[in-house]
Amino acid sequence: MSEATFTALRAQLEQAATTFADGPRALEGILLGMVDDVDRAVREPLEIFPVCHHSPASALAMARRLREKQPKVVYLELCEDMTPLLTELRNCRLPVAVQAFATELDGFPADWAPLSVVAPVTEASAEYQAVAYALDTPGVELVLVDRSSDHVFQWQEPEEDTPAGADADAPAAEEETALHGDAVGVEIGDLRPRFAELEEHLLRHGKVRHWSEWWHQYVELPLGDSDHDTYRQVMFLIGSLFRRLAPGDSRRVRVDEDRERYMWTRMREHLAASGTDPADCLYVCGAFHAASRVAEFGVGGSDGFEISPRTATKWQYGLIPSSHTAIEAQFGLAAGSVSIAATEWAKNLKRTRVKPYRLAGQAGTRKPAKAAAPPAPMADTPTADRLTGFLRRPPILDPLDEAELLGWSVEIVRAARRNGYLASTADAIAVFETSILLAGMRDRARPTPYDFQDAAVTCIEKDSVPGRRDVRRLVEIMMGGDRVGQVGYDALPPLARDVHDRLAPLSLKLQQRGVQRALLDIASQPELAKCSDVLWILKYLMPHGAARPIMGDRRLGEKPIQESWDLALGTHQRALIELGYEGVSIEQVLEQRLRRTAYDPKATAATVLRAVEDAILHLRSRRLADELGTRALEVLAQERSVDGAPEVLRRVRGLLAHYRTSEPVLPGWIESFVKTGYAHYCTLLPTAFTDEDATVRQVAAMFGFLFSMESLALSLGCDRTQLELAVAQSHPQEPDRTALLWAAQTHLGRLSREELRARCAALLGNPLVVPAYPRYLSGFLHALEPVPQLTDFVVEAVSNAFAELPDPVLLPWLPSLITGLRSSGSELAPLLIREAGRIYPGRLDDLDTWVPPWRARPAPAAAPGSGRPSGPTALPLLTAHPAACDALAALLGCEGAWDEPGTATGAALLARHPGTANALEALLTAS
Repeated sequence: MSEATFTALRAQLEQAATTFADGPRALEGILLGMVDDVDRAVREPLEIFPVCHHSPASALAMARRLREKQPKVVYLELCEDMTPLLTELRNCRLPVAVQAFATELDGFPADWAPLSVVAPVTEASAEYQAVAYALDTPGVELVLVDRSSDHVFQWQEPEEDTPAGADADAPAAEEETALHGDAVGVEIGDLRPRFAELEEHLLRHGKVRHWSEWWHQYVELPLGDSDHDTYRQVMFLIGSLFRRLAPGDSRRVRVDEDRERYMWTRMREHLAASGTDPADCLYVCGAFHAASRVAEFGVGGSDGFEISPRTATKWQYGLIPSSHTAIEAQFGLAAGSVSIAATEWAKNLKRTRVKPYRLAGQAGTRKPAKAAAPPAPMADTPTADRLTGFLRRPPILDPLDEAELLGWSVEIVRAARRNGYLASTADAIAVFETSILLAGMRDRARPTPYDFQDAAVTCIEKDSVPGRRDVRRLVEIMMGGDRVGQVGYDALPPLARDVHDRLAPLSLKLQQRGVQRALLDIASQPELAKCSDVLWILKYLMPHGAARPIMGDRRLGEKPIQESWDLALGTHQRALIELGYEGVSIEQVLEQRLRRTAYDPKATAATVLRAVEDAILHLRSRRLADELGTRALEVLAQERSVDGAPEVLRRVRGLLAHYRTSEPVLPGWIESFVKTGYAHYCTLLPTAFTDEDATVRQVAAMFGFLFSMESLALSLGCDRTQLELAVAQSHPQEPDRTALLWAAQTHLGRLSREELRARCAALLGNPLVVPAYPRYLSGFLHALEPVPQLTDFVVEAVSNAFAELPDPVLLPWLPSLITGLRSSGSELAPLLIREAGRIYPGRLDDLDTWVPPWRARPAPAAAPGSGRPSGPTALPLLTAHPAACDALAALLGCEGAWDEPGTATGAALLARHPGTANALEALLTAS
């Protein structure tokens, strides 16, 4: 190309800068620099094809150019380590995303884990056209030249946020929005002004609401029918404009320039190694990078850039489903813009009759017709200046297509009715006329989908949204909807394929989106037990909703009979695929996660015991359970708080019950755990009573562990004196903890029931203590966990309060009593209810004459000196009816006669056989 190609344009821009600016230097430098950038990119021997991500105009121009040029090598701006995945696109239904995933980090901060990089691919994108052409055309090589996934994070600052954003008018995130998770997005052609004032200026003068609408109106539509040279020069110009007006963010500019140096270095290395003529190559990159000014630009650029080696991080690669909504949310596009782009792509193909490239066997596309012979490559001709004519040409106003707009209006009213809106034919007419009015106000003869969307919201959505979707969302669905991609079975990792194979007996379409109900009658079909095992592991590993049990539970010592599940594996396909990056089977992934949980520096004894229980339930691995149990013993010995005492008590009880019913002997680790826990909680008990951070429930759980495990601990060599000393050293100040200590002393025999009853009576008799009486009751209620035999006493304590206290005293603390029982004793309330039902009369008529057992008068004591009653006075019922004793004596072969009244001598058996009593006396005297 001649260097004088853009001479006329330079002269015009210089004259304009001199005329409209105070001085030619400031504006002239920008305008002429833009022309220099375009001239430099156009004259490069290696043809540069600038694109914008998910742009129908770029995809259409790419399809045209590929059929004209027939390049032998296609260089693509995409992470170079993702090359092997592109062949799997033919097994998927677009849109999908190419993903690099890493959980085991080496060279990055640990809190960054997991690392994830995604590159979404849609059919209406230039990168897909290039990939489809290169993979299905013999003799064509596809080379990815952008930085690797490892370098994406190497060049990211620690405080740098994930480059994801959304327009201010974007709707709330939905399920499809999270398909990419927290991944860092990598796309071809990130083309958007980085200068806020520039974007605001463009939106205001373009009379549009957001950037996606401006691009659609002023770039997509004018370039839709342009020739190849015009397209390239305009895209070079836009990229140069945004680049020269970019803000001075040195960090972002440095990363962009390093990416450009990286790509040109890789291309020169490939050209030197393969000996390919640059004229037979095509470089596909974003327009922003096409206008680069780095020294390494071009095939003849500098070779001074050194590419740093990758870290030792292990990267896994795969394909995950994507959606239009996910792409819009991650790359800051307006809601519905990708769906509108897909519709515009289909209209462009129909209008221009350009045949796009599609991968052979691509899921979700029609079977291609027999391909004609490819056209002969066109000879390269000198490129003329197309910018001058394009910039001088007035905008082409498309004529109003009344049939299309009328169809839109009728369809949106029909959709609004289905979603609960009171829309009518008048609303369809109003939407039609308002769309034309809005387009006219924005200097457009033909309403765009964005004009129609604004008109529909104005005319149909009045005050509220009656259904789940608003009118803006209904327009997006009508314009093409949120297409959700799917990764085919052959493109899934081995773990995901294994899950589908093992769940095949359920006869469900597991790759289908939505919720499906699975019924497992394991009693009549024992082979379904294996499916149940898989589903329970998936419930543990995958997000909520992927596998949700409706009926059935899995507990220690129980065997499933029937289960019912709601499955949504197709909806959560990304999570299932990412499990495949962690292992080759779900059992391996579960074992890794259990170990990771147990050996986490922040792990507690309760969490490790839960991992032990999960290993038994889901893996049935005695080896892993013993390993994790030993780890639980180590963690318990290192703990200095009692926060997890209730959870430890519950899980140890369950594990003990399981091992006692299923194993001949207890495992060594659980015996050591009980022994260590007994000494551990005895040591912490005095401190816990006075610790403000410890709750009464946690202290009660400590007592529950000590009392319930006492027999096993003593048999293993523990000393009960340690517990008695710990209780003696405990001096609580709070009422609930004091009551808990009294209950423990009663259990140990240091406090009798009568003494405990007297203390409670003293509390009720003291007006200063009565307001705190509910807290004493709360302590007694928690004491039922370690000392359940006090249930009747707690019922007695509550009954005495209601019986003795007057209403002015009882009613003020009654709400606190109820809330205390509900918040801290809900699981123990059934014990009280059951005991009260046993003590209180069953009929209302008996309540008036009912006397509580604790108030029943004891039998009168015998008078001093009267001696033991004997003869008939001692056993009146037996003397009155001697037939039963006579029959028993005859049966045993005993002979004898009844003593006369007054002749009984008391314990006659002891008098006849005194040897036992003498031996007992000698034993007690010797001790």
